[in-house]
Amino acid sequence: MDIINRKVVEYTESFTTLEPDIVRRLVKASEDGLDYTNMISGRQVGILLRILVQISGARRILEVGTFTGYSALMMADVLPEDGELITIEMNQQYEEISKPFFAEPPFDEKIFQIMGNALEVIPHIEGTFDLVFLDADKIHYPKYYPILKERIKSGGLLIVDNVLWGGAVLDQSTEKAEAIHKLNETIRTDKDAEQVMLPVRDGVTFVRFK
Repeated sequence: MDIINRKVVEYTESFTTLEPDIVRRLVKASEDGLDYTNMISGRQVGILLRILVQISGARRILEVGTFTGYSALMMADVLPEDGELITIEMNQQYEEISKPFFAEPPFDEKIFQIMGNALEVIPHIEGTFDLVFLDADKIHYPKYYPILKERIKSGGLLIVDNVLWGGAVLDQSTEKAEAIHKLNETIRTDKDAEQVMLPVRDGVTFVRFK
């Protein structure tokens, strides 16, 4: 299901800043090493993340779901020198692609990848975060929300990707769409949150906690 006219998408992308060279190299490596790369957030979401990191002044970021490292590189690239981004992934094939890029300076001192089940890993990470990007297994989206909410500073941001799931959330026709819709409802009714859902790519929700 095309949520937005393809020509409109192409037009808006043509007026969106290009990714840094290292990110474009990562995309090429991902395309060469994998059959499918549609889990990459995409340029529009990536640039949105970069801008949000900069205008929010975020210094500590948690990413749930690394894939091959696109969004991690995009955000870490604009973190201050002493900034930190912790990213969690459980697929070793994806790690093989991201690892050499994360090892390049200055990312080697900014990005820290943890391999494992994020629901089990997050409780063991110390401290709070200025910004959290959720782009992990969709079935467990509702479970992540309360765990992540308590780890985000007051005034901090939660960004959730794929909140439209190709339009399937409209009728919750699949198990994943039902889970995403449940999270969307949870966010909408959370009195501690102020949020906006935008139909960018596959849908992105920005949440600011009071």
